[in-house]
This record gives sequence, structure tokens and C-alpha cells, in this order.
Amino acid sequence: MNRHYLFLAALSLGVSVNANAQETDVMVVQANKIGAEIQPTMYGHFLEDINFAADGGLYAELVKNRSFEFPQNLMGWRTFGNVALEDDGPFERNPHYVRLSPAGHGAKCTGIENEGFFGIGVKAGEGYRFSVWARGENQKIRVELVNTASMGESQVMTSDVMEINSREWRKYEMVVTPKETFAKAHLRIYLVSDGSVDLEHVSLFPVDTWKGRKNGLRKDLAQALADTKPGVFRFPGGCIVEGTDLATRYNWKNSVGPVENRPLNENRWNYTFQHRLYPDYFQSYGMGFFELFQLAEDMGAEPLPVVNCGLACQYQNNSEDAHVKVADLGSYVQDALDLIEFANGDTTTEWGRLRAEMGHAAPFNLKFIAVGNEQWGEEYPARLKVFVEAIRKAYPDIKIIGSSGPNSEGKDFEYLWPEMRKLKVDLVDEHFYRPEDWFLASGNRYDNYDRKGPKVFAGEYACHARGKKWNHFHASLLEAAFLTGVERNADVVHMATYAPLFAHVEGWQWRPDLIWYDNLRSVRSCSWHVQSLYGHNRGTNVVPLTMDKKAVSGQPGQNGLFASAVWDEPSKTYIVKVVNTSDKARKIRLEFKGLKKSAALADGKCLVFHSDNPDADNTLDNPSLIVPQEKALDVDGHVVETEVGPATFVVYKVPTAKR
Repeated sequence: MNRHYLFLAALSLGVSVNANAQETDVMVVQANKIGAEIQPTMYGHFLEDINFAADGGLYAELVKNRSFEFPQNLMGWRTFGNVALEDDGPFERNPHYVRLSPAGHGAKCTGIENEGFFGIGVKAGEGYRFSVWARGENQKIRVELVNTASMGESQVMTSDVMEINSREWRKYEMVVTPKETFAKAHLRIYLVSDGSVDLEHVSLFPVDTWKGRKNGLRKDLAQALADTKPGVFRFPGGCIVEGTDLATRYNWKNSVGPVENRPLNENRWNYTFQHRLYPDYFQSYGMGFFELFQLAEDMGAEPLPVVNCGLACQYQNNSEDAHVKVADLGSYVQDALDLIEFANGDTTTEWGRLRAEMGHAAPFNLKFIAVGNEQWGEEYPARLKVFVEAIRKAYPDIKIIGSSGPNSEGKDFEYLWPEMRKLKVDLVDEHFYRPEDWFLASGNRYDNYDRKGPKVFAGEYACHARGKKWNHFHASLLEAAFLTGVERNADVVHMATYAPLFAHVEGWQWRPDLIWYDNLRSVRSCSWHVQSLYGHNRGTNVVPLTMDKKAVSGQPGQNGLFASAVWDEPSKTYIVKVVNTSDKARKIRLEFKGLKKSAALADGKCLVFHSDNPDADNTLDNPSLIVPQEKALDVDGHVVETEVGPATFVVYKVPTAKR
């Protein structure tokens, strides 16, 4: 291979082959000083139902407004023939249903048609489970998946007849299998008998859901979460915990029990961004707290539920009357206590029994609970205090997470941190959606935090580039740089979760986001790959790493370099993460000091994450455009001589030699 091709190959890995002489940056790893434990919860995920993240996203239900409970009851449905809306159905909290009756002129032309979420994505040859609660004597309905854009002889992709024969409400199921793949299908249901039939909770799920569950999750999206090896899973928000007002806050008790009787909730994001308006954005609660606890368990992550503290969204509610008075917090506090019982209680308790009835007799082993989201001012600690006292009394082992408000610094932040210390919360949730210069300047953010105070949960963060508020490689590179400081300070920072998590390409209101999708495909952004690189290379303990006897945190004179080092006890491996945020390649010498002369390091490997185009990202059409590349790593004794290309994140894995 000639020099030209070697040069191109090196560039594709983000490794410079510049032959010009340059100084070497010497990084010293104190390999014999195994430091602070890195918490298993250090890297994880935060789910909020924004950008159609739940209904229309992770929750695999394909029918929109399946129980006819939207304020406009037939939103998402087209009706034809003789269709009546009724409100005395079998489910107390979802009373509406439709009655299909003959149209009165012989032709079988009474029915309903659902548009799904931006259409219904179906794949050829795969099964889709149709279910409905129905009543009618000796009646039949025809269930079809249709391609309304088809120019062929028929729009019908699959069709089957379901017999309804019960005077009482009963659940009916069948599986339909389309013959073609189509992202914008509709579900069409005809009355094909001469009498009347009542239909409620009309549902369509892929048979192949995550873990094969009937009320399940979209498989590719759930797998994308699990594939980062998350240690913590925060849910269900975010601002939806607060609600536009208290009436629309997320109420976890409405999200458990039989799915057919979980009431609809208005999603606070349906009208919030009027420049990207989605008035049909509601929460079915189908993917409720039981399903979210179950997902955390499936991923091996600690569940971290968030409960409302009696405050509605303070951005939208300035009046004290919009919030619950401190003296009236009793039911809100009880909700928090009942949630812990639901997660951990014995099956003889009220809420533990419900968990068992839903299919999970064993406790979920909840360890954490967050009270409030981004609240600020005196209102928040006054209310949080009531929760802290009650939870400590009833469940002293549960760790409580408070908030430092919506900003990473400033008046509210400076006020709330001392208040959190006074209340002796276990962790403080910090949020920062900030531009490039903030991330570049914040590599040492946690170096001087109080080691005796509450620990830190970096609960929502993302690099929002100025003028480029979309996913791109450079933003993810700066997130990787920032995380070296998080990792270096693992004695202070116990959790970190990027936000937001999901976005539908036709339904987003906020970006950047970690995972994007349409009705059939999904793509893992560059930021996702950064999360995955950290999640899979977390290590068990911090190891000191310095350059010129200083932490490598991108400060002036450090050539745009950020770095951290950890020891991984199970694999007996040192893992060094180096981020070069500059536009020049840097020669690096890693010296592993403190090891006995007889102690040997083996050749390892490195994972290189780089893009020649800083504005590029993976797309649905090219999901693997920018992914980490693995290379062999030569180790000479206790030294690694290497080079990090410009705008490159590298993970070096150096195992100890087996003897």
C-alpha cells in the first residue's frame, strides 16, 4: 500500500500522519493509585415524553386515540357510514366507544379508519396483533391494513374477518400479516354483518416487541437504550412531571393497573411550541410506571422515578394559586410513599399487590426517588422538606434527589445548592443545555465541589451549538470532553444522563436528541455513540491522570486536550479516554507510573471516534456514517506512544498481562 492510501486510511480513523515535528504531550497515569469508586449508575438514560418519545415512539402501540378519549373524540379516526360515539363503556376512566350499525342501503360501508402516528409502519411478512374490546351478537368486522397511497388494483395489504359474539364486553384478538412494507399504512375496520357492534380500545401492536410482551415496547428503540449499557434510568420526565398545570402533571397512579382503564393525559408539549404544533399529542399511559420499571430491570439499570412536588411548571404558572400549598401536600407526599411501596412493597401491601397482579411479584428494588424537576425559588425547598421528612421516616434507605433548578449556574443555582445541603438530600440534579464554549470551559467543573456535601446527578445535558441546534459530530465531541471531568470526579458525580432521549423525525419539537426514528427505522446519533463508549468503558475506579502535574481538563495551555483514566477490576484493564478538541493532531505519550518493574502491561486496543466533517451526523439513510473504529494498540513496557488526530475522541484499553 502506498503512502497516499496510508494517509487516507489514517484520516478515516481520525489519526493524523503529519510528519512535521511537534511536541509530545506526556500524560502520566498513576497506575498504582486506585481511587474513588465509579458508581454503577454513572452513565444512563433519561426518558421524557417529548418529540413523540412514548406514544408514537418507544411504546409500540400503533393506533392513535385507541379509546376515543381525546378531547375531540374522533381525532385520528375517519368514520364512514353509520358510526355513533357513545360514552357508557366498560371502563370507568375511558368511557367512550363507537357503535357501528348498518348504513341503511345494503352496501357494507360502515367503518372506521385510524391514521396512526404519522401513519402506521408495517413490515412485509411480520405479524401485527390486533385487539379490541367489543360486544355484539353474531356480528362480524373485517380488519384491514391499507396502503392509501397505492396506485395498484387494491389498497389492502392484509385483511381478515373477526367474529364478535357476546352480549357483554369481551376482548378479542387476532394477528394480521401484511404482504408489503409501508411506513404510512392505515388501520381500517368495516362492519360486515347486518346488526350493530360496539368497539372500544382498538389496538395494534407488532408481535415482535421488546422481550415479546403484548403491551410492549418498540424493539429497535428499546435495544438502542440497552446497547449503551446504562446504569440508571430516569423517568417519566422532565417538565411533564410538572405539567402545564397540576391537572396535567404526570400522575403515576393513573399509569398502572389494567391498560384499558388508564385515563388519557394531555401532554404538556402539545401546545408549548406553537411554531411546531402537535395538538394531537396526548399520553395514553399505556407505557406506564410498571412498564418503565420493567424496562429498567431488563436493561440492568437502576430505576429513578421522578414525582411532582406540588409545583406546576413555574415558567407557565407565576401565581401561587397554581401550586399546592405546603399545608396541603398530603396527597402528593402519599403518592411518593405509595410509589415506593409499588416498587418494593410486599405482595400483602396494597400497591405491592397491584404490582404482583400486573405480573411482577418480586420487588423492583427501587433505591432512588427524585422529588421535583427544575423548580426554583423558596417555593421548592419549602415543599421538598415535607417530602424528605416523610420519606426518611418511612423508607430511610431510599436515596432522595433534589434539584438545583433549570440552570448550571447563576442566582437560582447558587440559592438552591445550600438549601439542598440543609435538607440533606443524597444527590442534587443539575441541568445544562449549553453552547460549545461552556462545554470547553467546564472540563474542571467538579474539581472543586464539596466532597462532603450531596452527590451530583447531571440529569439533563447536551451541547447546543450556537447557530447549529441539531445533532452533529462536533457537539458530541464536546460532550465526550466534558464527561472526562465527570469521570475524573466520580467521588462527587454519581449519575449523568443526556437529554432528550428520543425524537420522531416528523414529530420533534426539541433538538438535538440522542436517538431519532421514523415509523420503520431508527438511527443512533454521534451523541449516542459517546454515551455508549462511556457506558461500555466505565471502569470500577478512578485512576489519577495528569499532564504537567495537572488534570487534563482543556484548560489554557493544554492544547485542547481532555483526559481521564480508570481501572476496571473485572477485566484487570486500565482505560484511558482522551479527547482532542483542537484542529491539530497531538502526539501523546501515556506513562503508567507506580507499577512494579515485574508488572507487565499487554498490548491492547483503542476505539477511535472521528469525523472529517464536524457538522455531520448519522442519518436514517446512512446510520453508520460516523461510528467508532477499533485499532490495535502497541504497549512498550509501561508506555504507550500514540497520536490523537484533530477533533477526535479515543478510548485506550490497556490490560495487565496474564502470568
